[in-house]
Amino acid sequence: MREIQINGTRVRWGQQANLEIPIAKLPTHTLIDLPIFIRSSTKEGPIVLISGGIHGDEINGVVTAKKFLEEVDQGLDLKKGALVIIPLVNIYGFLSNSRTFPDGRDLNRSFPGSKKGSLASRIAFIISEEIIPQIDYGIDFHTGGRMLSNYPQIRVDFSDKKGMELAKAFGTRFMVNSKHIEKSFRKTAFKAQKHILVFEGGESMRLDPLSIDEGISGTKRMLRHLGMIEDAPEALETLVLKNSDWVRAKASGIFYSSVNLGDSVKKGQILARISDPYGQVVVPVKSPSNGYVIGVNNNPVINVGDALIHVGDT
Repeated sequence: MREIQINGTRVRWGQQANLEIPIAKLPTHTLIDLPIFIRSSTKEGPIVLISGGIHGDEINGVVTAKKFLEEVDQGLDLKKGALVIIPLVNIYGFLSNSRTFPDGRDLNRSFPGSKKGSLASRIAFIISEEIIPQIDYGIDFHTGGRMLSNYPQIRVDFSDKKGMELAKAFGTRFMVNSKHIEKSFRKTAFKAQKHILVFEGGESMRLDPLSIDEGISGTKRMLRHLGMIEDAPEALETLVLKNSDWVRAKASGIFYSSVNLGDSVKKGQILARISDPYGQVVVPVKSPSNGYVIGVNNNPVINVGDALIHVGDT
């Protein structure tokens, strides 16, 4: 019978475990551990990873994974299979309110990692060696960047048939085609024949209740699809976005958006205006295609070339 074994700890079906994998010490010699929570049914089945905080400032994803763990511990009935929940992967970035590690490296561009590499590479190595081999599927929770807010959306490489099946089951408003990126967590898992979806919602260093709720609801729908739980909220009408691009600023100045996240837009429609601080110059920002607004820059002061509005089209 298949078992879960992480960092030398064996977890049998029907068992729960709270593990801590030692990572490294801070310069103060304070030890940093990676907490991992395993919850399993008595019946063997799929093993699903739920993770957040690969980027340390994406707090919304951390809270989504944390709240899901709370629901499991408060009585969510797992009919079969197991959950491996890691609410906070990048503890170093979390401590410094930063996307990256102290040396500026992005954990999600450091996979599969190295046992003797940089700090980010070492943690990527732990995830690659200890977690990826144990799981079948996963949901990795993310947010937009600083001052960049995403409408709740599930991202999957449309060439991944199993991933597409899971993304449809997730049942959120937007499903966005997102190619696997080299050295990313998702690409490394895919090479190992594991299927991980990326959920995007909200903005870094902000909590967005809509994104948190939809992340939890979609996860339940996916687990129901896998036969792991019985009850889940009804799916939303999913819009499949085959392409998406950021509309970028053609001038610097003060940015006024005239659309909201989730809005439907038409090609040529004015999405925003950019003006100088004195009201002498106004530059319109137009939609390049018919589609939907899935991301918005919340920073009112922008420079030429900045990403302003993310438009996805069907």
